[in-house]
Amino acid sequence: MRLQEHAIAEIKQIVAQFINEPTPLMMILSAVQTKFGYIPMEAQELISEETGISVAEIYGVVTFYSFFSLEPKGKYIIGVCLGTACYVKNSQQVIDKFCQLLGIKPGQTTEDGMFTIDALRCIGACALAPAVRVNEKVYPQVRVEDVEKILDACEKMEAEKNEKGN
Repeated sequence: MRLQEHAIAEIKQIVAQFINEPTPLMMILSAVQTKFGYIPMEAQELISEETGISVAEIYGVVTFYSFFSLEPKGKYIIGVCLGTACYVKNSQQVIDKFCQLLGIKPGQTTEDGMFTIDALRCIGACALAPAVRVNEKVYPQVRVEDVEKILDACEKMEAEKNEKGN
């Protein structure tokens, strides 16, 4: 994939905005992620050229932190916590059900770009185990039989957005 001219200009603008910060990389990467939804290798190479930070270091940061992505994500990012508290309360069966219904594996996005499934290590909601996060909303004590309802709620939200023209 090759970055389009407008994307190159936007990334250069983001870099310029943060370049004088004491440690600009996280701010730059976060802004690029927010703007484009992911950080492709071509963007990492451009950031390297603009900052003098090696591509290896940038790639290391992007792949270390789970909130950064190398691939485009869906409109609804479903994160199923597989941390200990959630796992012992059957979160593996919950993520398996999401995968079955959507026809994808963890880390993948549906062909229509609607859903991405992420297996998360801990979302800090142990008292709500098993917890599922859809974008910014956390669903507590999710059971396998709740999975279809969660997907239906997302589809209903999307239909309402489309009706309003958003």
